[in-house]
Amino acid sequence: MTNAPASDDLHARITAAADAVRARLDGRGPQIGLILGSGLGGFADRFEDAVAIPYADIPGFPVSKVHGHAGRLVIGRRGGATCVAMQGRVHLYEGWTAAQVGFPARVLVALGAKVLIVTNAAGGLEPSWPPGTLMLIRDHIDMLRDHALRGANDDRVGPRFPDMTTAYAPALRALVRRVAAQQGVPLEEGVYVAMPGPTYETPAEVRMLQVLGADATGMSTVPEVIVARHMGARCIGISCITNKAAGITGQPLSHDEVTETAARVRSQFEGLIDGILAELVARGELRGAP
Repeated sequence: MTNAPASDDLHARITAAADAVRARLDGRGPQIGLILGSGLGGFADRFEDAVAIPYADIPGFPVSKVHGHAGRLVIGRRGGATCVAMQGRVHLYEGWTAAQVGFPARVLVALGAKVLIVTNAAGGLEPSWPPGTLMLIRDHIDMLRDHALRGANDDRVGPRFPDMTTAYAPALRALVRRVAAQQGVPLEEGVYVAMPGPTYETPAEVRMLQVLGADATGMSTVPEVIVARHMGARCIGISCITNKAAGITGQPLSHDEVTETAARVRSQFEGLIDGILAELVARGELRGAP
């Protein structure tokens, strides 16, 4: 379900959703947006002075039915910054368009988030990476068969043809690598490919994606990054490799394996995000234009 107004005016829909959230914030403007993937929603439960808003209460927000996605927007303080976090997301395989999937990320940026940290659970295409590996996304490949910017462009929101050369900001990737090294957290870096799902990839598809240069595969993230870049925000993407992709081990895949692995590395993953938040504040990365 969604609470989207009938208007086709994207700017108006973003504004309506952002205004509904601001009405609950007592003037606080978030500096960092977080989209928390499978198993990581609990990170926002420890925000200070938190306000939680169900997606169903926000005009235009699509509401997920996937297990492990709480469906709440949480605003509060963590790591010295005011953050707005999505506890769960929707996916194309639920029947949403890429534009609808990306809409919540637009609202995070409209609320003031200059940096968007997007996390996900992903299947590993690099055979040497064991489940539980954390991968910093260097770039992505969009195989979703729909595009978050398809249709008429609203120039008030962003340009018709946004550049994606640095979809994942190089300076912010360097910051994440520094934090990981300081914490002693092993961190790989690679290319994420978004597939439509809901089936996991076949072994033949996995071989194809490996030839294309992808290191991890999932069913999210790309529409959110595209719309955030369209609106001028900078992005950090981090995948938790929860399983090896089909055909690598010869074993069948399951969502239970995904959630179990995400839970196993959650403490380390959350510690890394905490370090990233603190470093973004310390280095002044939240000031000025993206």
